[in-house]
Amino acid sequence: MKLIFPSSLLLLFLVLSCSEKKTELTVSYKLPEKLDEVSGIAYINNKTFVIEDSKNKNSIYILKKNGKIDTEINIENIENEDWEDLTSDALGNVYIGNFGNNKNNRKDLSIDKISIDQLDEDSISANEKITFYYPEQTLFPPSKKELLYDCEAFFEWNGSFYLFTKNRSKGFDGTTLIYKIPNKAGHHKAQLLTTFKTCDDSKTCAITSAAISNDGSKMVLLTHTTIWLFEDFTDDYFTKGKISALELHHQSQKEAICFKDDDTILIADEKKTKDDGNIYVVSLKDLKTKS
Repeated sequence: MKLIFPSSLLLLFLVLSCSEKKTELTVSYKLPEKLDEVSGIAYINNKTFVIEDSKNKNSIYILKKNGKIDTEINIENIENEDWEDLTSDALGNVYIGNFGNNKNNRKDLSIDKISIDQLDEDSISANEKITFYYPEQTLFPPSKKELLYDCEAFFEWNGSFYLFTKNRSKGFDGTTLIYKIPNKAGHHKAQLLTTFKTCDDSKTCAITSAAISNDGSKMVLLTHTTIWLFEDFTDDYFTKGKISALELHHQSQKEAICFKDDDTILIADEKKTKDDGNIYVVSLKDLKTKS
C-alpha cells in the first residue's frame, strides 16, 4: 500500500531532519582576512593568542574580543617551517610547536618558548628551544603504510609536553601516537606512552590539535568534526580514563583548540570557504548532554 503524506507533515519531517544536523558550534567572531591559516590557539590571562602554519609569518597574534588583531609579535630568531600548535604553561609562558611533518622526513622538529614577560613587545626572540626526535622512526620518510610522524597537536602540563601525532598512512586506521617530552632546553628522545584510535576516515578523524584544562581534569583532542574528551584519568594515563566522542555536527578544517575555562572550548578553523575562518565557542557540558 502506498502511503501519501500531507505536505504539512512532509515539511515537518524535513525541518526535524535538518535540526538533527544543526551545528553545536557558536561563532564567537570572524578571524581577520590576513589570518586564513590559523593552526594554533591559546587563551592566556583573558587574551586569545593565535599562530599560522607553514610558510606564513614568524608571528604570534593577540586578538581583541571582536576578533581584530590587537598585537602582532614578530619572532626574529625562528623560522615558521611548519608551526602547527600553540600552548602555554601554568605561568603563562607560550610554546610554539614547530613540528609539522607532512612528508615524515623532517629531522629538525622543535618547540620554541616565548616567556610571558615578552608578550607585550612587538619584536622579540624566542628564549629557549626544545628539539626532539621519535626513536621509533628510523626511515625519513618511512613507508607509505607507516607515515605516523606528522604532528599538529600538543600541550604542556606539569613540566612536560604531550604530543599526539597525525596519521598520514596509507590504509588510515585512526591511530595517533602519544609522546612525552620534558619541558627543558636540549635535544630529547620522545617517550612513546601509548596509542589511541579515533576512526578509519582520514578526512574526519585525523588529530589536528590538543589541549588540557587548567585544573588538569580534562583533556581534548580535535578533529575536523569531533572533540574527543578524556576525563577521570590518573597522572598522564589519559587513555585509561573515561573517553567520549562529542560530535560537533559541523564540517570544516578545524585546526586549533584550547580551553577558555574548565568547561568552555575555543576552536579555530582555516578559511577554506567564505563561511570558515572563525573562532567558535562551545560548552563541553552542553555537548555531553546532547551526545
